[in-house]
Amino acid sequence: MLKGLVGLVTGGASGLGRATAEMIVKQGGRVVICDLPSSSGQETAKQLGENAAFAPLNVTSKEDVQNALQTTMDKFGRLDVAVNCAGVASAARVYNFKKEQPFDLKLFQQTIEVNLIGTFNVIRLAAGMIGKNAADANGQRGVIINTASVAAFDGQIGQAAYAASKAGVVGMTLPIARDLAKQGIRVVTIAPGLFRTPMMDLLPESAIKQLEASVPFPPRLGHPNEYALLVQSIIQNPMINGETIRLDGSLRMQP
Repeated sequence: MLKGLVGLVTGGASGLGRATAEMIVKQGGRVVICDLPSSSGQETAKQLGENAAFAPLNVTSKEDVQNALQTTMDKFGRLDVAVNCAGVASAARVYNFKKEQPFDLKLFQQTIEVNLIGTFNVIRLAAGMIGKNAADANGQRGVIINTASVAAFDGQIGQAAYAASKAGVVGMTLPIARDLAKQGIRVVTIAPGLFRTPMMDLLPESAIKQLEASVPFPPRLGHPNEYALLVQSIIQNPMINGETIRLDGSLRMQP
């Protein structure tokens, strides 16, 4: 149980983020769902009831994150856990020789800006609020959980920008965990494999079946609630820190 815990989840209107927000409330906690103003975040918060609130947020904006943290303080009085699920995907070859066209540099920059810099933006600001909590019996004040991807390790053709952004999240996990250790704030990253999210649902069912067949066991796409279950385990286990955990059914992506 996470009774009394207060969480903030970016990308919380759908997919992995929504499942995480639902888990926190179901386990007795309270949550601020952060997502773009155009998202279904407000509706999601209403569905979860009085223990949920919505804060419109673009993770790349300092002001948006500060406003979301203020909403958290105003509504629930503290912050114990920040979960970074917001992100974007991009796919393009470094150079298209048929069209004589290089990778769009703006697309590369946008992917890094949201997935890597946006994640760090939330970390650096949320840490200040979590650090104000009184330490528990373990000396812990809270935990920050990030979302990378197996692409950080097994990036496929066309994933140069996406893989770089997620590898950056993996790479900063340990140094940030070490940085915040004296404040009793843990930092952990999850690297999901193939999950059944709204983005995945845009693919034809035949394509989804092919992807499922590539996962050794269980031979299917992950369910968002399985991601949320790992978030819960990380929150409850004070010894997990400075680590990236693959959640992928032993999948290793092909080129």
